[in-house]
Amino acid sequence: MKNIYLCIALSLAFSCNQAKEVKEVKAETETEKIQEAIDPNYNPEANLKKMGIELSTPSAPVANYVNAVRTGNLIFLAGKGPRKADGENITGKLGADLSIEQGYEAARITGINQLSVLKAELGNLNKVKRIVKVKGMVNCTPDFKDQPKVVNGYSDLMVAVFGDKGKHARAAVGMGSLPSNIAIEVEMIVEVQD
Repeated sequence: MKNIYLCIALSLAFSCNQAKEVKEVKAETETEKIQEAIDPNYNPEANLKKMGIELSTPSAPVANYVNAVRTGNLIFLAGKGPRKADGENITGKLGADLSIEQGYEAARITGINQLSVLKAELGNLNKVKRIVKVKGMVNCTPDFKDQPKVVNGYSDLMVAVFGDKGKHARAAVGMGSLPSNIAIEVEMIVEVQD
C-alpha cells in the first residue's frame, strides 16, 4: 500500500513540475513576443527634439471642463486651438481670411498644443500606444471644400512624432464659426500604456 501512495505522490510531483515548466516556457514566449513587438526606434520625445519643437505648459480651460479625461487606457483630449507661443491665436476663416497653407500651419500649431496636454497628462510621450481618432473642425466659409488639406497639418505632425502609431481615424469638417474666431479646433483620442 505504501508503494501505491509513493507512486501517486511521485506522479503528482512530476506532473506539477511539468505544469510549472510549461508555465515558465509560456511566460518566456509571451515576454519574447512583447519584446519583438516593441520598436526600438520608437521615441516620440526624441522626434520632437529633432524637429526643434518645444512643448509648453498647456493653457487652462476657460470654462467648466478639463483638458483631458482618462478612462482605462484611453485619453480623450478636449478641443484645442492654434494658440501661438506668444499667446495669440491664429484667427480667421478659411476661404476668406486665410489660405490653405496658413490653415495647415494653424492645424500644426494646434497639434503641438495637444501634445503639450498629452505630455502633461502622461509625463512622457513614449507611453503613447496609438493616436486613435482626430476630429478637426475648420472655421470656414460655406463654399470652402478643402478642410482635409487644412487638418493634414495636424495629422502630418502626429505621424512625424509617433510614426505608424500616429496614423489615426479622422474627421475634417467645416464650421460656420469657432470660439474667438480661431481658425481650427481639434480634439483627439489616444491609447496609452503604463
